[in-house]
Amino acid sequence: QVQLVESGGGLVQPGESLRLSCAASEDSFETYTKAWFRQGPGKEREFVAVISYGGKTTYYSDAVVGRFTISRDNTNNTVTLQMTSLKPEDTAVYYCASAAGWSFDRAIMSRPTEYAKWGQGIQVTVSS
Repeated sequence: QVQLVESGGGLVQPGESLRLSCAASEDSFETYTKAWFRQGPGKEREFVAVISYGGKTTYYSDAVVGRFTISRDNTNNTVTLQMTSLKPEDTAVYYCASAAGWSFDRAIMSRPTEYAKWGQGIQVTVSS
């Protein structure tokens, strides 16, 4: 059974950085698209970033572009989200997700329905 396990969350102050990791136990990890979503208090789950299976293409939401960086290590089956210049509005539960397909249409890859596998989520709180 495939498992996605997030780590690295916590409480930080505005302007600080945090690094999230997602460890995946799945065969052929390198053939799956990986993404991060988040869900803030009282909000719907929203797209954050996605990386293609080879790691050559990435897309970001407008809210995080220029501040967050998604990367993957296909040797160690991990996906990372480096978050900088964090803001209180970044406070949310962050989820790692995996999809079998890929599209160069960002709108398609930002849909939660494109992803069949999800981690349990990890809390990130940005507060002074």
